[in-house]
Amino acid sequence: MSALVTDSAQGRMASSGMVGVIGAGAMGAGIAQVAAVHGHAVLLADAQPAAVVRAREGHAAAMARDVEKGRRTRDDADAVLARITYVDGVDAASLAAFAPCAIVIEAIIEQLAAKQTIFSALDAIVAPTAILASNTSSLSIAAIGGACRHADRVVGVHFFNPAPLMPLVEIISAISTAPAYADAALALVAGWGKTPVRVKDTPGFLVNRVARPFYGESLRMLEEGLADEATIDWALTTIGGFRMGPFTLMDLIGNDVNFAVSCSVYENTFHDPRYRPSVTQQRYREAGWLGQKSGRGYYRYDGSPKPAPTEDTVLGQQIVDRVLAMLVNEAVSAVEMQLATSADIEIAMTKGVNYPRGLLAWGDAIGAANVLAELERMQREYGDPRYRPSRRLRAVAHRDGRLLDD
Repeated sequence: MSALVTDSAQGRMASSGMVGVIGAGAMGAGIAQVAAVHGHAVLLADAQPAAVVRAREGHAAAMARDVEKGRRTRDDADAVLARITYVDGVDAASLAAFAPCAIVIEAIIEQLAAKQTIFSALDAIVAPTAILASNTSSLSIAAIGGACRHADRVVGVHFFNPAPLMPLVEIISAISTAPAYADAALALVAGWGKTPVRVKDTPGFLVNRVARPFYGESLRMLEEGLADEATIDWALTTIGGFRMGPFTLMDLIGNDVNFAVSCSVYENTFHDPRYRPSVTQQRYREAGWLGQKSGRGYYRYDGSPKPAPTEDTVLGQQIVDRVLAMLVNEAVSAVEMQLATSADIEIAMTKGVNYPRGLLAWGDAIGAANVLAELERMQREYGDPRYRPSRRLRAVAHRDGRLLDD
């Protein structure tokens, strides 16, 4: 087996293994930086030469900031930069340079066919025991691995943006992934100071799936006219304790990106109504109102003052109760469907999307019976199966148990 897999089995992780990264956008460049900082020789490639140039400049700027702030010496910063080799192109000739890599992490566009093409090519280039990893946020790892002869070494390694700062990494095993490779990938990112969680290969994986109601239910309330964007954001930050409101966060992520994830989860759960995308968000994407990067989204980013919220605590609590009931139900469903352990679900939602507390513990603080009552109220009012309570939530509520401990 590869050095990475062998060392993982012995409870160690070699820092000398070469790491390849395909895709030099924000995520790929960030992953490459993390690997180089932790002593790995890194190859970073992109089909667009301009992306490679931006990545190189970004790495130099990041190291300069570290030196300026006293986080590392100039010599150390120079050594980190010297460990990264930049490759223009992802054609056959360019990919041949990745042959010595012990692991290659793909971070290209979220299109299955494009990823399958890259993985099929890499499968024939790297050693049969090298790890092939995808940073996909929602696509099937089994489908990506299906393009490879050695599908057993294909694993999901999903970082969160910005990769150098965000601690969570989802380690996703497909039905075809051999446990040793998932273990090796987990040990590798843990050695990089990250917090890995194991997740089943399911649409949206863990964080993106469980977090859907934070956006979807907020958009539904906006569409109903219950409250405007500023008021919903105010309620969920001031009363709910979330670091950022859903509309501010969607503008930061980009309505194109957020909508694409919602569509992917919805389509790949065979149109489960809990994940139904919003027509409003679709229209914003179509209009090019993507958020901060386009200068306009749910808010304007042209210097205009941000709208003032209606600071009505009764309305605000209604908003928070509604979103929280949906979020807790998703977390409980994730336990029921064995997408991850309860402990990993709590870690994922606090470290992946910075929720103020784990959703299962939050549900216990609210009371499972109260969460169930809110969902049943909405289901009666709307007649919409999106509000159906999970079987496990009903069971815990009826015996007055605890969501986290059961």
